[in-house]
Amino acid sequence: MDKEKIYLQLNQFTKPIPIIVVMKAMGIQSDQEIVQMVGRDPRYGDLLYLSIQECASERIYTQQQALQYMDDKVMFPGPGNVKEGRSKTLLRDVFVAHVPVENGNFREKCIYTAVMLRRMLDAILNSDTFDDKDYVGNKRLELSGQLVSLLFEDLFKTMNSFAVDRMNKNSDMARSSPLDFSQLIMQQDLITTGLERAISTGNWDIKRFKMHRKGVSQVLSRLSYMASLGYMTRITPQFEKTRKTSGPRALQPSQWGMLCPCDTPEGEACGLTKNLALLTHVTTDQEEGPLMNLCYSLGVEKLSLLSGEEIHAPGSFLVMFNGLILGKHRQPQRFAKSMRTFRQSGKIGEFVSIFVNEKQHCIHIASDGGRVCRPLIIADKGRSRVKEHHMKELRDGVRSFDDFLRDGLIEYLDVNEENNALIALYEHLDQDDVQRSSITHIEIEPMTILGVVAGLIPYPHHNQSPRNTYQCAMGKQAMGNIAYNQLFRADSLLYLLVYAQRPLLTTKTIELVGYDKLGAGQNATVAVMSYSGYDIEDAIVMNKSSLDRGFGRCIAMKKYTVTTEKYANGTISDRIAKPQRDKDGALIKQNMRALDEDGFVAPGQIIRNHDIYVNKQTPKAIPKTPGTTLTDRDYKDSPAVYKGVDGETTVVDRVMLCSDTNDKLTIKCIIRHTRRPEVGDKFSSRHGQKGVCGTIVQQEDFPFSERGICPDLIMNPHGFPSRMTIGKMIELLGGKAGVSCGRFHYGSAFGESSGNADHVDDISHTLVKHGFSYNGKDFLYSGILGHPLEAYIFMGPIYYQKLKHMVLDKMHARASGPRVLLTRQPTEGRSRDGGLRLGEMERDCLIAYGASMLIFERLLLSSDPYQVQVCRKCGLLGYYNYKLKTSFCSMCKNGENMAKMRMPYACKLLFQELQSMNVVPRLKLTEG
Repeated sequence: MDKEKIYLQLNQFTKPIPIIVVMKAMGIQSDQEIVQMVGRDPRYGDLLYLSIQECASERIYTQQQALQYMDDKVMFPGPGNVKEGRSKTLLRDVFVAHVPVENGNFREKCIYTAVMLRRMLDAILNSDTFDDKDYVGNKRLELSGQLVSLLFEDLFKTMNSFAVDRMNKNSDMARSSPLDFSQLIMQQDLITTGLERAISTGNWDIKRFKMHRKGVSQVLSRLSYMASLGYMTRITPQFEKTRKTSGPRALQPSQWGMLCPCDTPEGEACGLTKNLALLTHVTTDQEEGPLMNLCYSLGVEKLSLLSGEEIHAPGSFLVMFNGLILGKHRQPQRFAKSMRTFRQSGKIGEFVSIFVNEKQHCIHIASDGGRVCRPLIIADKGRSRVKEHHMKELRDGVRSFDDFLRDGLIEYLDVNEENNALIALYEHLDQDDVQRSSITHIEIEPMTILGVVAGLIPYPHHNQSPRNTYQCAMGKQAMGNIAYNQLFRADSLLYLLVYAQRPLLTTKTIELVGYDKLGAGQNATVAVMSYSGYDIEDAIVMNKSSLDRGFGRCIAMKKYTVTTEKYANGTISDRIAKPQRDKDGALIKQNMRALDEDGFVAPGQIIRNHDIYVNKQTPKAIPKTPGTTLTDRDYKDSPAVYKGVDGETTVVDRVMLCSDTNDKLTIKCIIRHTRRPEVGDKFSSRHGQKGVCGTIVQQEDFPFSERGICPDLIMNPHGFPSRMTIGKMIELLGGKAGVSCGRFHYGSAFGESSGNADHVDDISHTLVKHGFSYNGKDFLYSGILGHPLEAYIFMGPIYYQKLKHMVLDKMHARASGPRVLLTRQPTEGRSRDGGLRLGEMERDCLIAYGASMLIFERLLLSSDPYQVQVCRKCGLLGYYNYKLKTSFCSMCKNGENMAKMRMPYACKLLFQELQSMNVVPRLKLTEG
């Protein structure tokens, strides 16, 4: 809009087109009919007056004149530089492209444009009618699988058409010569390679369709069972992560029950990457024809039969079907009720949505894919249709979930249709009929508003909300069991907990997703007290005897792959040689001690740093004469050497031989490393309370209770007040009561009312019944002095997770080591044995401190010191002649005024690079 004139902006036109001109170009030549299509409200006419006046000032009255005006504004002319008719094509195929134009009749598109115009004018008149662009009901989830299948279909169509063209054009040559068929096979190989690359990298770049997409296919994270489940419920939007907008990141009310409010990453993707809730279903496309016919039979009047005046008649509602205007209905509530009755009786698809928008006088019917919806119990005047006998049939296995859908007891609602429903958390039978009469649906279970990963947290409704978000991130990093076949898999990296347990305090979600069978943690007896000073800032004091018994012990399995290459069209290849021995049978090289007689490492062998695990040899040169047999002298050693940590005992778990897609021999070695917890390893509870191991103490020095129970770890009490993780305290009580009475207690979200979570009062009664204090505190004795401690200590079992961040994988230090060839500075990164960089900010601190010699040492002596010869006269760098034992300046052609000085090699390199660009840096020297 410009000064209250309304325009259509399309990239194909050189300038915006007045909207009234567009309407006339589509066949609505009367200004009165245009206003009638928008609406007879005088305020609409006032807003459209300037646009109508502009159209008249351009002397555009007919469709032909409007099309001629638009043809002159087309940016890209057609074949032969012809612009005539291009605007009509653009209006048909580009403008509101999803509305069909049949036999050149633009009427449906005109009505759609008029409705869009009406909504826009409503927004000008009343800002409350603005659409919320972050509203979940407006969005469609694009399933990667659907996109991939569409691309496969398109690519194979392209390949087939290419094959037909080639065979039609060169049919005679094809009969006589196989050349074209070989080219066809080459083309197919190219397409295969392109598809393989697209699927492996996830980047789909197809120039023909102008498509550039990233992350279409992704590698499923198999670090833990929960990481895999969480990955499969993830929603990643195509939104710029670096933008600092808060709107898309905020928790929207329309996400209730559809997307998990807790499970979102920290950092730049916070609030953008979301996860589905527990009962959410993502719809797929359904056939539209039968549904459209049903709508017409239920009284929807077709658009083609309506005049502009009748479209917005009082009391009638427009019927939108998957974004298209189907027609209008004079009794909207009756129509919506009939459609919902058909859905509940199973006559139409269970995922069809019927939404009545009272503000916009519109009924939206949706059967397209990508909508999120969830099941709810249908209530008749607040009374649930699901009775006790239905639940008994479900428990007995007589009735399934689909039977509940088919019998009209539950139904799926999407985000839009939820606006027409009043949903109660529970069935309140104690309310009177007036209060209950407006309730249409009841939640199946309130805990289902959370996702799969957030469902692991016990009593999450008693925690501060960021703590639940932190746990969702850490729950995916916890070590445990990943699958039943984990010991037969060949993952690149696999972390397994040796003695994984199921949590004592469980939730319904844990049982639903099978986490109790594939756990990722251990029940640790925790004492909440300050001990030794090594527990500050969330550090954990651990019991050495607990570690000896296997607490926190894990296995890291890493895969190493070696491929034998083929040369000279496959006639010559790399070979695996036996380990070389001397006359006495002893190994010539000690780093071959893990090898078997076949040249591969033997399963069960201990393998150390720098040991060879595959004794591969490659040909020194490829013979020019085909069929030449190579001798042992023609091969050189190129063994696969294991790079591990010095002093650690690693074992060969498995060795697998297979061939890859190019029929090359591939050797996969799985190296197993059993690790016990050490100082610096990261642990966390299920409440976002993470901490590293601060120290490991002998059990004799640990405090113990009257019953002789010694805690496995000690946690500092300062972790509770500011974090407000009350759920962790209740977990300790519930776990302690569970151990006492031999029953798993439950702590599902919002579960106290429905019986899916134990009340704290009930837990405390259980503790008292078995001889413990009602508040979970115990009387402890000091392990060092043997005296009773002055305070009662809160002690009991809490489920702790060992996270993948271990100090062994991160610890790095170096004195001298490898350097970069170009700058002669130390390399960067732990994997390259790099140095620790003293950056600009660290340098600023040292300058402020006045430690000049320390700066000199760090930035020069410990980095890249270099001695140069500098000419005092011209200020350029010279060189030192070792034969004549004298310095020489290439510019002055003598060595009289030369001086030695030290500078960083990178500085010397900079001077030389500047000289190569015709910039001459000259050094002015003074005596130091």
